[in-house]
Amino acid sequence: MDIKKMTLAGSWYPAGAKECESSIQGFLKEGQGSLQNGSFLGGIVPHAGWHYSGSIACRVIASLRSEESSDKTSDEKIDTIILFGAHMHKQSEPFILTHGFVETPFGDIEVDKDLTDKICDGISLRRRSPKKFPDENTFELQFPFIKYFYPDSKIVVCGVAPSFFAPVIGSTVVEEAKKMSRNIKIVGSTDMTHYGPDFGFTPEGTGEKAVQWVKNENDRDAIKAMMEMDESKIIAQGLENKNMCCAGAAAATASACKKLGAVKSIELDYATSFDKSGGESFVGYSGILYS
Repeated sequence: MDIKKMTLAGSWYPAGAKECESSIQGFLKEGQGSLQNGSFLGGIVPHAGWHYSGSIACRVIASLRSEESSDKTSDEKIDTIILFGAHMHKQSEPFILTHGFVETPFGDIEVDKDLTDKICDGISLRRRSPKKFPDENTFELQFPFIKYFYPDSKIVVCGVAPSFFAPVIGSTVVEEAKKMSRNIKIVGSTDMTHYGPDFGFTPEGTGEKAVQWVKNENDRDAIKAMMEMDESKIIAQGLENKNMCCAGAAAATASACKKLGAVKSIELDYATSFDKSGGESFVGYSGILYS
């Protein structure tokens, strides 16, 4: 059996199912309120270690079940979760996991090979097997949440560069899923501004002024673009203002959700690593839902 193995379990998130479930149950009680209730088609999640951003990612992914309860059960059958992510340059070649399974503490998730094959027939993506698939926190940090809340769903995992091609990937995935009558949900993985000397980005110096600039200006501009589902603005924000590390994934998610019929968005929550640990270098995290 071809499996993409876990590489970050035990460091970025717990290695055991019991410990992961305990963290998840805690996350569901945090933030600016409980889970959102609505017919959400997809969302944007952060991908830092669970200590820093797991709460936001968990609650976005849980909210896609269209129910308010923290219970795992749902009447709606989700066939496949589409996960966009990867740290990539504008010129990078988009790629996709072709087959097999991804490992999580809750058990393996099967790749939707039939849908992946159809997507690759429609657009040019670099095909990568589980053994040659990159170790990416943008993906792996979401796998346990996906398996926990959608234990019977399959997955499509796609790396998207911040280029004009990102919206094409998003819309093509939905077109092929519709042809196959797949009921899908979309998840895009990106963190926000990486600020401070550790990241070589200090346009507002250091201290409280810098923190407020990231929270209220730089990240806010990126969040506005994502909430407006404006793919070109999303790409531009990420490239010009360094306020999204995976703008391609965010743009593909917005495009896919619009193709599914999304017309509005909500901001589930926002935080920074500064809130947890302080320091001159910190990262922003946002959770957004599309309906």
